[in-house]
Amino acid sequence: MHTFSKALIGAAIAVGFLGAQVQAQNNDPARIVFVTHASATSAFWSTVKKGVDDAAALMGADVQYQSPQVFDVVAMAQLIDAAVATNPDGLVVSIPDADALGDPIRAAVAAGIPVISMDSGEEVSKELGALFHMGINEYDSGLQAGERMKAAGLTAGACVNGEVGNVALDLRCEGFEAGLGGDVSVIATTFDPTEIRNGVEAFLGQHPEIDAVLTCCAEAFDPTLEAIRNIADADPDRKIEIGSFDLSPTLLEAIDKGEAMFAIDAQQYLTGYLPVVFLALHHKLGMVPVTNVMTGPLFVMQDTAADVIDMAGKGYR
Repeated sequence: MHTFSKALIGAAIAVGFLGAQVQAQNNDPARIVFVTHASATSAFWSTVKKGVDDAAALMGADVQYQSPQVFDVVAMAQLIDAAVATNPDGLVVSIPDADALGDPIRAAVAAGIPVISMDSGEEVSKELGALFHMGINEYDSGLQAGERMKAAGLTAGACVNGEVGNVALDLRCEGFEAGLGGDVSVIATTFDPTEIRNGVEAFLGQHPEIDAVLTCCAEAFDPTLEAIRNIADADPDRKIEIGSFDLSPTLLEAIDKGEAMFAIDAQQYLTGYLPVVFLALHHKLGMVPVTNVMTGPLFVMQDTAADVIDMAGKGYR
């Protein structure tokens, strides 16, 4: 896909020497630890994990992927502390809560462990000492989503957030409100599908002015779409447009059929793959990018959904 090659080219251009950190070539396999806030069993994170595994095989690196079973920043901080104690050659972390994770990340940096942040935490990555961040700008991506819906004539929105307090998801909703330029409500839920469907359906039923819905991640999309379908069955004249962050088979099929406007693709395969490559090269040659590496946002629309569905079927999207 052209998007993959552009991301690689952009990353390659950004590669440079780190001055005093330049070292003699080291041919020992790099040992790298990932600590993220979500399990690799989810659709989004399983694609990240595929990127991790593919890059580990390519680079001959020993890579461990760790995460709490459920969203738990205290458990995540403990995983980071445990990883630092083993003195790996590189650490990759998502940062959904800088207050909870800042000290463990600073401890890794103080121990001389190269750290890359990914997925969430761009706004705090540098101040915590990470080499750079990989992923998307959460606020700007939400802003672009709101602008697209505003351009389509939509005026009142709702943002479905399954982890209120997760800074990345909160920023997505804030950006969406700014981009839509109208009244936007946050529908706070968990990731329980029944709770999402019932909560969204009840909220939209109480607010007939809402014509634009953004879900903050793919896990929230399916039950939200079900709620919107139920409302349409009860009131065929009411039209509610929906878009979502991340990708899922149901979301891509809905876009292809015209039931959803867009998906915001962070190309999460790259956020698993490229940190392994970069840290393995840093371990071997002392080289690393000197700027953040943005893998999105890419907006998947109806005219591109079929191609993305094909790539998703192969585990890359």
